[in-house]
Amino acid sequence: MKSYYLIAAVAVVAFVALGASSFLNSMTPYVTTFAEARAAKQDKVQVPGDIVKGKTTYDKKAAALVFYIKDPDGEEMKVSYRGVRPGNFDQADRVVAIGRYGNGEFKAEQLLVKCPSKYQAER
Repeated sequence: MKSYYLIAAVAVVAFVALGASSFLNSMTPYVTTFAEARAAKQDKVQVPGDIVKGKTTYDKKAAALVFYIKDPDGEEMKVSYRGVRPGNFDQADRVVAIGRYGNGEFKAEQLLVKCPSKYQAER
């Protein structure tokens, strides 16, 4: 009977360890300046910024979006994203890019588009 308790205890500890490990891997730090994003080396971070209008290109064939964002200090950073262009990207003023900085650009794995019209009251 005691061997069942031992097996159950080991299984519970293994599931708790697996859950904690998965939770820690899913956490992504939120940085506010591009200097912090560059300092994170190859760690995944979330970087917010204002979209710089007129500096956006999208290649439909390659599904590659390249644009620039500006941080509160006024510094611009190039962001490259592979995937479907967000539907409301053209109307958005701000974006949160989730990914890694490397080779002079931020390589986004996800984009969270902040569309101001969604949060404004109807007139």
